Formats: sequence, structure tokens, C-alpha cells
Amino acid sequence: MVKCCTPSQIEAFRLDLENGNGHAQHMSPDSSLNIHDSFMRRAIELARRGIGSTHPNPRVGAVVVNNGKVVGEGWHEYPGGPHGEAAAISSAGVRAKGATLYVTLEPCSAHGRTPPCTDAIRAAGIARVVYASSDPNPKMAGGGRVLAASHIDVIGGVMKEEADLLNRPFFHFIETGRPYVTAKAAISLDGKLATHRQHSQWISGPESRLHAHGVRAEVDAIVIGAGTLHYDNPSLTVRDVEVRGSVPIRVVLCFETPPFAANCKLLSSDAPVRFYVRSSNEHTEKWRAAGVQIEQLNSLDAILRHLAGDGYLHLLLEGGGTLLASFFDGRFADEVLLYQAPILIGGHDAVSLWGGTGVESVDHALRLSDIERRQLGNDQMIRGQVVYPV
Repeated sequence: MVKCCTPSQIEAFRLDLENGNGHAQHMSPDSSLNIHDSFMRRAIELARRGIGSTHPNPRVGAVVVNNGKVVGEGWHEYPGGPHGEAAAISSAGVRAKGATLYVTLEPCSAHGRTPPCTDAIRAAGIARVVYASSDPNPKMAGGGRVLAASHIDVIGGVMKEEADLLNRPFFHFIETGRPYVTAKAAISLDGKLATHRQHSQWISGPESRLHAHGVRAEVDAIVIGAGTLHYDNPSLTVRDVEVRGSVPIRVVLCFETPPFAANCKLLSSDAPVRFYVRSSNEHTEKWRAAGVQIEQLNSLDAILRHLAGDGYLHLLLEGGGTLLASFFDGRFADEVLLYQAPILIGGHDAVSLWGGTGVESVDHALRLSDIERRQLGNDQMIRGQVVYPV
């Protein structure tokens, strides 16, 4: 159970912290030191401002607190820019001396594009560091230990679950070397993506489509297959919502370079375009001349690792049933986002969410965890983590 402090205990502990009488420790889920939550919650809010702009770096927010008051704030805005800790310390100025730094991710301890945050913390005279998530990157981890060795009080694990969710794509990349993939689709009540004539516009309502554009604005890449390119000729742009960082790259996965089409909406200058093909043909140079990047790779795993290596850590999969099947069959889809409309399409040849043969028995079905449901107009949004059978 979660332990709660009385108001007098909270005030006594706050004064103890600001008077330098704390000690280094790791917060357990049932810790009574939840007075840190309000400051960490603000740091998480700041970190969210980096959604869509920080990858391949993590999203990090930080708050400097002196005598119980916020004196500095900052967040990591873009790769190569100041980290959240450095930005908050710069904002606080001389008021950072003797203060407590709240940061959503354990401060880095090694030199990357910028100097280690542990150096900035020590130089500013910060007395205590409270962080949420531990850094999973072996090249940068260990900042807490470095600071503790410098006689700075360190507390870790405050609001860890909330902070971990914020950096789920980054953590997934560090663990697997691949991007985090959200498989998104608009479906009918009977699980169809399109009619037998490949007609799909529009299954979902305007509220769902607006929400989907909000999701597009937060990812690094939007991915479709050759079938969707041919039948839908989509633009794959972000519309009617704000994009904070770079617009997502538009990616098409093909077995071979598709026939060149001068009317292809992807040839617009709205966002970069990349085709991944297994074999090239006479159309390849035409697409390249039109500004399309062409990469030749032989497996889906290789494609995903190539995208991650270029800094695209969160992919939004918007393909048809064949492409979705390849991701489900390969266990590459990490999350499902469905907009289910109250319509029935029917038909043996209509496009289903998961093409191919599917699973052999219900025991082998993919299941969702951490499910979120939301009503969007007449549609039902269902979102959850994919759990593959053992």
C-alpha cells in the first residue's frame, strides 16, 4: 500500500531536504516521500514538450527547486541542444546553488553531443538530485552514482512509471535496437479495413481522423506498403494539428520498386519520402530523380534497424492487412491503435485487419494489455500494448 505523510511530516521533511540533511536512496513504490511528486509532475509536463523533436535522444524535463520554490525549468528540445538539466540550471542561475534538481531521467555521465549533465550539476552547486527513470543507455548510465560519489544526495524512482511511459520508444530502442511500432487502423465492426474493391475512405469519422493526425504529429515516421500506395495514393501528412519538431518521414515498404507515378501525392515537398525495396528495377532512378530516397534491404528486421539507426524511433504503421500481417507475424508491432466505426462492410474478399493465415488457435491469439478506450464521435478508439504468446 502507498504510505502517506501527515502535513507536519511533509513540512518537516521538506525543511530537512532544504537544510541539507537528506541522504541518497532509491524510492520504492510505497515510499512516503511523495512530496516530490508535484515537482516531478511538472518536470514530466516539461519533458512532454519534446515529443516529436528529441529522437534519437530521450525526452527529458527538469525543475530546480530552492527553499520549496521553483527557480528554474527546462527541457531537452532537440538533438545536440542543451539537455533538460542544463537548461533548468541555466534558467535558475545562481539560485541553483544548494537547490534540489528534479529530472525525469537519470542525469547522463558521459560526453555525447553535449558535456555530461553530471558536470553541470556539480558546477552549479546542486545539493540534491531527484530523478524518475534510470537511464537504460549503457553509454550514459550511472549518473546517480557519479553524483553520490561527489557528496550530492540522490533519490531515484520518483514517478518512475509515468516517466518511463514518456520515453517508451527510446527505451524500446535501447533494449531491441529497433523502433517502437504503433499499428494503427480504422476498422468496421466486422474487422474490415476496406471493401472488396479496396475502398476505405472514410471508415472512421472526423473526430477519429483528427485524433489520428495528433498521433502522426508525435511519431518519427509513417509507414505504408505498396498496396496502400497504389490503391489510396495517400499524402501521409500531418494536418489540422501542431507539429512541434520535424514532420514525420513517409516510408513505403515494397518488394520491388513500384512503377513511377507522377501524380503520387508523396512527391509533395511536405515531408521527406523513403522507399525500402528488396529489388530495384527500371523505375528506381525515376523515383530518385523525383526526390525519393531508395534503400535496398532484404528483411523487415533490417529495415527497422536501419530506420532506428537514422534516429526514427517511433513508427506509425498505416498499411493494409498484408503489411499488418507481416508485422504481427514477425512480432514487430508493439502497440495497436484502432478506430472502430459502427458500420458493417462484410464480404469474403474485403480487406481484413490481419491478412494471411493468422493464428492456429485462440490460445495463440495476440492480446492487448494496458488498454485505453475512448469515444470519438460515433467511433470507439481502442489502444493497447501487444502481448505475444509465449
